[in-house]
Amino acid sequence: MLRLAGDFLRRYKEDMVNSDNTSTDSTFLLDCEGETLRLAEDIWKISRAGDIIALWGDLGVGKTAFARGFIQAANGPAEEVPSPTFTLLQIYESPITQIYHFDLYRIENEDEVLELGIEDAFADGISLIEWPANMGHWLPYNRLDLTLSSSDTSSERRVKLQGYGPSWQARLSDFRLNR
Repeated sequence: MLRLAGDFLRRYKEDMVNSDNTSTDSTFLLDCEGETLRLAEDIWKISRAGDIIALWGDLGVGKTAFARGFIQAANGPAEEVPSPTFTLLQIYESPITQIYHFDLYRIENEDEVLELGIEDAFADGISLIEWPANMGHWLPYNRLDLTLSSSDTSSERRVKLQGYGPSWQARLSDFRLNR
């Protein structure tokens, strides 16, 4: 475990040194949960192995709904996607790689995330991370931040996409939400 953590930390530090500390931003207003699911499908279409998608927002704004839509876009609508609030992690097979769905709400110490296998997830899976702030310094720079917040009506959500690192910046520069 210590060797893996050391290797992961070394890659993480290289990630930070090679980052240019800029991001590409896009903001959308989603009218209903159906649009959240379409956004998840659109993000799935541009995702690849090794991607990290950090899902930010308060309780009840749609982080788990987005994750469910993403996983069902990969595997079909019959895929059951429970919230991993109590298990902390659910892993799904997809056509291109494994999808790791983390819910870190109950994490009390950021080093606990190493026990969940984030090294494997970050190396060759796609990671969907609810409550990413609880990762502290383990949250990599090269990632997509998806921030959901309530809007003026109970069904509307504002979503901000922020891509960090050259790969996400390039993909988001041409991104359009399909409605």
